[in-house]
Amino acid sequence: MSAIIMDATGLHRTVIRLAHEIGERNDGYHDVVLAGIRRGGEIIAKRIASYLKDSEGLIVPAAGIDIGMTRDDLVSAFFVPETLNNELGFSIADKTVVLCDDVLHTGRSAVAGMEALFRLGRPKKIQLLVLVDRGGRELPVRADYAGKNVPTSKAEYIEVCFEELGSCDRFSIIRRDQ
Repeated sequence: MSAIIMDATGLHRTVIRLAHEIGERNDGYHDVVLAGIRRGGEIIAKRIASYLKDSEGLIVPAAGIDIGMTRDDLVSAFFVPETLNNELGFSIADKTVVLCDDVLHTGRSAVAGMEALFRLGRPKKIQLLVLVDRGGRELPVRADYAGKNVPTSKAEYIEVCFEELGSCDRFSIIRRDQ
């Protein structure tokens, strides 16, 4: 059983709102870069950068970052690291890095993302942006920017679908069969 929480139109509006929130919190986009946790976070980061370029003529660097080798659950059968090299194509030194992810749950991916960033340089500041915050933290992590808060039980998860990955844009709550 699933319930669609946000469709393509809502997702588009949310990306625009998040882009503006970044500019408001940082007094513009000077020295702001976007690093998205692969795969969903990378899509969000690139969509924000694309929106800023198209609407305001701003070039905000955006790239994906692989967190596979910095996760604390490498031994899990659920997760198999890709071990990609993390080369963003731009420096993060003394920049405000907005770390983007699709869903924030336990906080483990966010911490792994921060560790991966520190391997690339020393940012001035790291801010966390998530499309969906579903609660359920295991680590003391809080999003600076959240598209939507969707509290879920342990029997549920959030499925985010993107056109870039061969699906239609939306996210849904899925209840696992008991």
